[in-house]
Amino acid sequence: MTSQPLIDADRLWTRLMALAEIGATPAGGVNRQALSDGEIAAWRRVIGWAGEAGLTPSTDAAGNLFLTLAGRDRAAPPLLLGSHLDSQPTGGKFDGAAGVMAALEAVVSLAEQGERPARDVIVVAWMNEEGSRFAPGMMGSEAFTGERDMDAIRAARDADGVSVGEALDRLHAAFPDLPHRSLGFAVGAYLELHIEQGPLLEAADCTIGIVTGIQGKKTFQVVVEGSEGHAGTLAQSERRDALAAFARMASALHAEIGTIDADIKFTIGRVAVTPNAPSVVPSRVSFSIDLRHPDNAVLDAAGVRITTLCRANASPCAVTVTPLVDAPSNAFDAPLREGIGKAARAQGHSAMAILSAAGHDARHLAKVCPAAMIFIPCRDGVSHVEHEWAEPDHVAAGASVLAQVLRELAFAPAIEG
Repeated sequence: MTSQPLIDADRLWTRLMALAEIGATPAGGVNRQALSDGEIAAWRRVIGWAGEAGLTPSTDAAGNLFLTLAGRDRAAPPLLLGSHLDSQPTGGKFDGAAGVMAALEAVVSLAEQGERPARDVIVVAWMNEEGSRFAPGMMGSEAFTGERDMDAIRAARDADGVSVGEALDRLHAAFPDLPHRSLGFAVGAYLELHIEQGPLLEAADCTIGIVTGIQGKKTFQVVVEGSEGHAGTLAQSERRDALAAFARMASALHAEIGTIDADIKFTIGRVAVTPNAPSVVPSRVSFSIDLRHPDNAVLDAAGVRITTLCRANASPCAVTVTPLVDAPSNAFDAPLREGIGKAARAQGHSAMAILSAAGHDARHLAKVCPAAMIFIPCRDGVSHVEHEWAEPDHVAAGASVLAQVLRELAFAPAIEG
């Protein structure tokens, strides 16, 4: 290892704050949703920074962005590191973006050393991790790993009726000279830095989280169908009130699913009522369910009960429960986790093992290659909010640990994808 700093912490922070200007909100957050004008602008900025260091950009059919530092053996499975550039509509400066910028800084700093790595090293920004504009999220990494069909991805639409396919075509038209890679290729290893999005690191006064794995997640879309009626003339006994049925379902779901144990996470996060008029009995309610648990057996059993409880409380309305995401809990690669801990100790940073309560693209990469994640603290453990914050020193520490692990992998020819 060189005694020189592994990254330029000031450059990293400056670029991260410059990126946050794209889609900046009045309250200090970021609204840069997937495949939007803001994400196109973010691509231009990040591609420009990468080009200054000699990295070459490319994309694929799923709208993932790749920035490649060429290695000596171009045929060997490359090393990937990165995260995502899209945000929630009232998101923060660090969710996803910190991981992409830390990866870019680690690779740029490696390039500046002048020695070519044994294999290609690629910074990646995955398409639509958040799922805020197009549901479900993590479309780019799922397409890359073959878990989701591109036809299904392209057919998904946002609230304005714009399809992912239309938005992808628009993105690619904005970069007509960008080379296209095949959708999915062999990978030697994957690394992702992210803010924790929880309170554990801050509570422990710990700088580096060595992520053991990600808790399982299931999501559902539920549609309740009733009949419209005049609020002043239709008798209660004759009503097929979709909102009343939804209320019964929500109450039963929270009472049973939401109290399974201390580790369960049950959320009804989006509700749409039709016709949503003050004097009309609601005819339709559509709502989302987000269910998470670290134990796959508990998660699966709870998922079955969701459908049962919805049907049991629907009458006199009809209900359809559609599963969207079924992502079991996973564990990250043990040797990579050991490498993260070793790098943290060597640099004098406190470190602890931690389970990720939030989902990340690394979950999907772990199915096709050795993968690991580095967490850094975020203030009060909050994320997906405009006041989301990570300290500059923590961002730099995480990026420096990432850079050290990367360098040890980049010059080790024994890695096999």
